[in-house]
Amino acid sequence: MALRGHLPCPRGFQKERKICMSTNYSFTKKYLTKDEKPWFPVMGEIHFSRYRADLWEESLRKMKAGGLSIASVYVIWIHHEEEEGKFDFTGNRNLRGFLEAAKKVGISVFLRVGPWVHGEARNGGFPDWLQNKSDTIDLRSDDPDYLSYVRRYWEQVYEQVKGYLCKDGGPVIGTQIENEYGHVGGYRGEKGEQHMRTLAAMAREIGFDLPLYTATGWGGAVTGGLLPVMGGYCEAPWDQRITEIEPNSNYVFSHIRNDSLIASDHHVDETVTFNQDDFPYLTAELGGGVQVTKHRRPIATGTDIGAMSLTKLGSGVGLLGYYMYHGGSNPDGKLTTLHESRESGYSNDLPEINYDFNAPIRQFGTISDNYREIRLLAYFLQDFGGDLAVLPADIDPEFVKPGDTHTLRMSIRHDDSHGYIFVNNYQRRLTMDAHKGVVLEGKTAGAPVVFPATDIESGEYAFYPYNMKLGEHLLVSALATPLCKLTVDGENVYVFYGDKDPQFTWDGTPAKVMHLSRADALSAARVTLKDHQEYLVLSDNFVWEESGNLRVVGGEETIIRTFPKLSKDVLPADFKEIAGEGEFTVYKRSQAKNNANVQTSVSFAQSAQAPEEFSGKLVNSCGQPETLKGDEKIYEISVQYARENGKGRKEGYDCILSFDYACESMELFVNGRKVNDYFYTGQKALFSLGYFAFPTKITAVLHPLHEGDHIYLQEWPKMDDKKACQIEAVTLTEQFT
Repeated sequence: MALRGHLPCPRGFQKERKICMSTNYSFTKKYLTKDEKPWFPVMGEIHFSRYRADLWEESLRKMKAGGLSIASVYVIWIHHEEEEGKFDFTGNRNLRGFLEAAKKVGISVFLRVGPWVHGEARNGGFPDWLQNKSDTIDLRSDDPDYLSYVRRYWEQVYEQVKGYLCKDGGPVIGTQIENEYGHVGGYRGEKGEQHMRTLAAMAREIGFDLPLYTATGWGGAVTGGLLPVMGGYCEAPWDQRITEIEPNSNYVFSHIRNDSLIASDHHVDETVTFNQDDFPYLTAELGGGVQVTKHRRPIATGTDIGAMSLTKLGSGVGLLGYYMYHGGSNPDGKLTTLHESRESGYSNDLPEINYDFNAPIRQFGTISDNYREIRLLAYFLQDFGGDLAVLPADIDPEFVKPGDTHTLRMSIRHDDSHGYIFVNNYQRRLTMDAHKGVVLEGKTAGAPVVFPATDIESGEYAFYPYNMKLGEHLLVSALATPLCKLTVDGENVYVFYGDKDPQFTWDGTPAKVMHLSRADALSAARVTLKDHQEYLVLSDNFVWEESGNLRVVGGEETIIRTFPKLSKDVLPADFKEIAGEGEFTVYKRSQAKNNANVQTSVSFAQSAQAPEEFSGKLVNSCGQPETLKGDEKIYEISVQYARENGKGRKEGYDCILSFDYACESMELFVNGRKVNDYFYTGQKALFSLGYFAFPTKITAVLHPLHEGDHIYLQEWPKMDDKKACQIEAVTLTEQFT
């Protein structure tokens, strides 16, 4: 949804699909601007070539419904020119088709064109044929031979992009040049800066006429004068240690923008190469989750991501950019597998196919708690981000150590009259001291705004407004966090949330407010439907608007609550009103079966065949035979469907398998070809049957985990004779939209 007052286009669903050709994007030293007004967007990474093309539109709608304004995307060279001179922009590699979907949905796009991208791709995204020229060509330099290959590739990319730039009314508003240049490979100093300038000039010359050009700025990377973007992850799966690592600094309010943990396996230094005072504080790689490696397998939770995001807001950030926001799968290679591995010269082994990332939207499009946590902040920024963007961060106390569990961490973003107090009492994997009877004070040019005393428990993180203008009303203070604004029957309703007594204090007439518990706020989706009414919909799963209609993901029985009551024009035919619950109306949807005599079900059993008997019958993602050691366990999974499968993923039906298992890694095969793989973390493994056209037989190959294996796990499974290698249960959940 558009930021109020910042776009010439109205907010209604019909208009918001149009990218306004008059939109002007730029930045000051403090914040981004849109049509010369402060702009605070939320951006999330999705890789079109790592997901099914027929599901792009649905995924982009889910992202937009999560409060995102921008989808960022790598264009991974090896995915498009695996064989020299043979370009492939078809199928799931169809960049132009992805941009068309983004335009239809009404979400902006930030292209990350490399040429080197990393992205846990083979050779950092370089095709093998190019990597093999490194003996004669100075890659990632101003070597004319190297630049000629980059130009040829970028010209092909531009042909896909042409007509979709924002100046043409398209969704593409910017591009990132290179990635981690001077930090992970490439040159430092003036030679590196010049190379970045060379690449940017080449991109513009080819036709990438865009208002925003960025470069990654952490870890000593050089930027060539481009707009630097920073990052921050809750853990470091690329760290070569297999022990618990030091407490993470991303949970401490700080004016330091660099995250020293990023790419620490390639670490150069902790400095930045640009003057921070010349550029706004922007992030492009806040971890929406983390991708696990073979040797290090942390789990990124919703609270990990929520607390880190809030800390960055309180530290003065002006763009929340998440990598990844949408998980996916490495595509099949023609010549090799396409994942990062030690075999291909990198420090880490990653799954061959699985690029789930524990992201807000998981590998096959299912929801995670990370999505819900980010949505809380994204909705606030849609409505009030222009106000927050201009407010500097006043951090007190400064220089708190991440391992300090005693000091209450606070920051205030404010001017002389109003602001927001940020409080973080969360540190991943640590228990914090509780703080009783805390009196928060909002800074102004005059006397501070004093809040009622409150208790702040371990694990708590939130922000609270003071002297906040809500239309014609002035909220002096509240122990509640603003979520969004709804316009209901021409009247503004301001939605807040939290589990404390909010104790709203007003100067004059109060505004109309709705106060939700934090749990309800996490389930709240905002949509504008074809009756031109805004609704707040509480649901455990995805909710979005499509062509003015309400779409809800659920199971055989789905419950939603809405405020206000859905009008007859927008009530989906399959939902029935069943009750009232305070200001909300409760609706229920029940799904009928195609065949009442057949139960959709799954069964599994260990194969009677020895692993050796599968040799030559199983192939990997590029068609090469799988090599089994003989110590694997093989399971056969059988699925029975009660419904006609003609109504597949694109039409809103899926079956999700959940594996409760323990081993070192598990691979799944359909018709003898590997379709997914999992490094064990302690989490259940999710698999979409609809994504693979509803197979009835799946082969699972489990590799044993041994006591003492060189692996970091947050929690190790129970061992049988110092070994774990079994599937405990497989459950099936039907999913409807």
